[in-house]
Amino acid sequence: MNLANKLTLFRIILVPIILIIPYLNIQGSVLGISLTYIIIDIIFIIASATDKLDGYIARSRNQITTFGKFLDPIADKILVIVAMLILLEADKIPAWIPAIVVIREFIVSGYRLIAVEKDGKVIAASIWGKIKTCTQMLGLVVAFVDVNSFGAIFNGKLSGLPFIINLISTGLLSISVLATIFSGIDYLKESKDLFKGEMK
Repeated sequence: MNLANKLTLFRIILVPIILIIPYLNIQGSVLGISLTYIIIDIIFIIASATDKLDGYIARSRNQITTFGKFLDPIADKILVIVAMLILLEADKIPAWIPAIVVIREFIVSGYRLIAVEKDGKVIAASIWGKIKTCTQMLGLVVAFVDVNSFGAIFNGKLSGLPFIINLISTGLLSISVLATIFSGIDYLKESKDLFKGEMK
């Protein structure tokens, strides 16, 4: 197994560790931020960094494999969805955010599967997909250290650093949701060509 695939597997291994941490009852805080979420955030950042690193290594060393193509997107989806579920359980984000993400992933995964099966065509990420990925990862990083819930900036009670952190997390996650929706719409538009003659 090459280094790029090992990094992908490492990213998947970090996911159950992230899941376990909230139940370890870790005491203490830094600047009012729970150590539990600081630790989760650090692991999430490391896991997210391996996503960029394994792709770079695979391309630069010509180590792109079928196994890597299969596992890498799965590792990304598992990491993001688990992170969102932890934030949801902690009342840091509303349920509609992970719901939209999961629905979009089902649509895109189904479309890509059919595209490969019918035409052997591999679908590249659109600009909306790239915006989604970037803002989603950054938004989740900030959300883990946000002591307030999504959208708390609108209650008029926040000021100083808590306001800035919540503004950034709310803004980034809002942009990521919009990009998620638009990228999903792009795939639905393209899917018309795949189902030509079958929708009559």
